[in-house]
Order: sequence, then structure tokens, then C-alpha cells
Amino acid sequence: MLLLPVCWLAGETALAQQRTRQQLEKEKKQNIEKVSQIRTILKKTSSQKQATLGQLKALNQEIAAQSKQINLLTEDVKLMTSEIQELRRTSGQLQKDLEKLKKEYGEMIYAADKRRQQVNPLGFLFSAESFNQLVARYKYLQQYSEARKGQVRQMEKVRQEMLTKQQAVEVKKKQQQGTLAVQVNESKRLEGLKDEKNRVAQELSEKEQDLRTELAESRKAVNRLESAITEMIRREIRERQERERLARIAREKAERERIARERAAAAAAAKAEKANAEEAEGNKAETADAKTAEPKTTETAPEAAERAARKPDERRNTLLNDEEAALASSFAASRNRLPWPVARGFISDHYGVKPHPVLKGVMQDNPGIDIQTSPGEVVRAVYDGVVQYTTYVTGMHNIVAVQHGDYYTVYAKLKSVSVQVGQRLKAREPIGIVATDKDGVAEVQFQVWKSTNRLNPESWLLDR
Repeated sequence: MLLLPVCWLAGETALAQQRTRQQLEKEKKQNIEKVSQIRTILKKTSSQKQATLGQLKALNQEIAAQSKQINLLTEDVKLMTSEIQELRRTSGQLQKDLEKLKKEYGEMIYAADKRRQQVNPLGFLFSAESFNQLVARYKYLQQYSEARKGQVRQMEKVRQEMLTKQQAVEVKKKQQQGTLAVQVNESKRLEGLKDEKNRVAQELSEKEQDLRTELAESRKAVNRLESAITEMIRREIRERQERERLARIAREKAERERIARERAAAAAAAKAEKANAEEAEGNKAETADAKTAEPKTTETAPEAAERAARKPDERRNTLLNDEEAALASSFAASRNRLPWPVARGFISDHYGVKPHPVLKGVMQDNPGIDIQTSPGEVVRAVYDGVVQYTTYVTGMHNIVAVQHGDYYTVYAKLKSVSVQVGQRLKAREPIGIVATDKDGVAEVQFQVWKSTNRLNPESWLLDR
């Protein structure tokens, strides 16, 4: 009776731990891949003789990823401790179950032996008063024998399960020791990375004037890019407004023509009816003819045109056609689920205003995010859309703007572009190759806009 609840409880606990273990292992695997990517990029960046901001950014990212890996290993050790404690608890409970089963089995053997001394089984069978009683006594003895065998099997099952749990404890202890050793090595590597970061930061701080010059040039490039994108979007809005104006004129003209046709038809019908009435009734039908001659609508053509102009249009606020409105809605629904514009890389500069990584007291503003990647990496569209704009901006290299209704994604710092204005794209379709700067840093600038308002791209991309 005791064995089943204990096994069920142990199974439930193991299932909960398994889910936690799976989540932890998945996160560890993802972080290891991230660390590997950063190290590959950093290795290529560090091949330059002089320290660079790109190198410093990569070191910062690797330090963050390394710290996370150490925290994950710490969680792993804690989880293993919990798993070992649970295995020991289950093993102890199984030991108690086994002892109870042995006691019950001993009592059963003792009682059986005592009854055998008092009543011989054969005598018990053949002392039956009828055949039916004989059969019943035989089944009783058979069931009693099976119960003893079942008790033995149950004891063996509990004993084997207890041994399995004890062996699992030893395996977990060895795994825990191995994880602790890895954690120590990762901690040593983290300290080395921090030392390297301090060295690079110190070397960069000695080139303060060069950094200030680069920052000034970068700000100019950002302003040029933002001006180009803003003007492009405004031009597109003006084109939509003109498209809507022409459509409205066409609607008004069509409405006036419809009213004119209706009035002409009504007049012709009234004239015909009047003629017929005059032939039938003579002069008595004059009054009726006059009333019949009135058109069905008293609205004049200018009034109808004005009414048509006032007619609400569900797209008037955005000036989007049906296809563009559907694309915008679909894009908006993909928030936090867009793929990255490059297959490998990390965010080297986040969106918005933040302190300069080296220059003290200096703030810098990023209208998008910078993603550092490997030289020659392919840049891809993050969603279906239409290429709206391509140009070259000094300091930002080639840029591509893709329209998704009234949303836009912008890709800057491209070495080359493989798309043309008006071209329809699918998500993950290549649009160009990332550029590499004079310091050997390959970095793509990614922006997201809604109309003329820029948004934080990080809130649109999948987590990495």
C-alpha cells in the first residue's frame, strides 16, 4: 500500500525537475553558441594591431555572456544538489518500503507455517464437505501462494529501484564535481577577459582626441542618415496624399456623372409619362405630369460631389491601400518575433542615448542598433516588404529602406546592395553584404520606423 504513493510522488518530482533541467540545458546551449560567435568575431577584430572600439564592444559582450554562463553553471550546481537530495530522499523512502515489505512477508511466512503445523494443506482440502467447498479451498490456497510470490516480486522491484536511485546519486555527484571544475575555469577566463578589456580601454583612452574626432564624424553620419530616411518617408507620404487626392477627384467625378445620368433618365421617363398621360386624359393630367417630372433626387451635382468628398474612408488616416494596410497590420503583429538581419552577431551598440564606452561625460545617441558580425556576412530583410529606397550616405556606406505598409526597416553600413527600388522581398531574403571599417569591424546599422517616428529595433527582434 505504501509503495505506489511514493513512486507516484517521486515520478511527479522527477518530471518537474526534468522540465527545469531541459530549460537550463537549452539556455546553456544557446549561451555557449553566443559566446562562440562573439569569440569568432573578436578574434577577427583583434587581428588589428591597435585597440579599437569594436574590440572593446566585443569584449564587453563576451564578458556579459561569460558572466551569464557562470550564473547558469551556478544554477546547474544548485539544481544538481536538489536532484541529489531528492534521489536520496526517494532512496530512503524506498528503504523504508523494503523493510516494511520484508516485515510483512516474514509475518506472512510465520502465519503460514503456524497454520501448516495445525492443519495440513491436503487435509484442509480433503476435509471439505462438498465438491464446491473443495474448489473454493483450492482457489484460496492458490491465491495465498500467488500473494506470497507477488510479495517477493514487489520486494525485489523496490530493492532494484532503491539501488538505481543510489547509483544515480553517485552519477550526479560526479557530474556536479565536473560542473564545479568547469565553473572554476570559466571564472578564470572571465577574469582574463576583464583584464583584456581594461587594457584595451586604457589604450583607447590615450587616444581621446582621435575618439572625439571619430564621434563627431559618426554623429554627422547618423544625422545624414536620419535626414535621408525622414525625407524618403515624407516623400512617400506626399505621394500617398497625391494618390488619395486623385482618387477623391475621380470619385467625385464619377458621382457627378452618376447623378447626371439619373437626372437625365428621370427627366426622360417623366417626359414619356407626360406624353402618354396627355393622350389618355388630355389636359387633366397636367398637374400629375408636373409632379412626375420631378427627379427622384433633388440633390444637385455640386452637392453630391461635396457629399462624396465628406464620405468617410477607412484608410484616410494612414492613406494606405488595402494591400499596404494588410502588410502593416501583419508587420505590427510580428513584434518580438522578427529574425535578425544577420545570421550571426551581437548588438554592439543599443538604441537610444547612453554614455560613450570610453569618453567620460560624453553621451551618444543611436537611432537604431549596431550589430557587430563577421566580415562578408550577408544582410537579410527581416520581413516581407517592398524596397522603397537605396542610396549611399557618407559614414554609413550603402543603405536600403524596405517598406512594410506604414512601417519601414532600414539597413545601413552595407558594402554592397543586391536589390532594386520597387523589388518585392520575402523575409530572410538577402539585400546586401555588410561593410568592414578601417579598423576591421564589420557592423550593420538596423532601424525600425513607423511613419516618421523611429522605434527601438530590439523590441522587434527575436531574443538571442
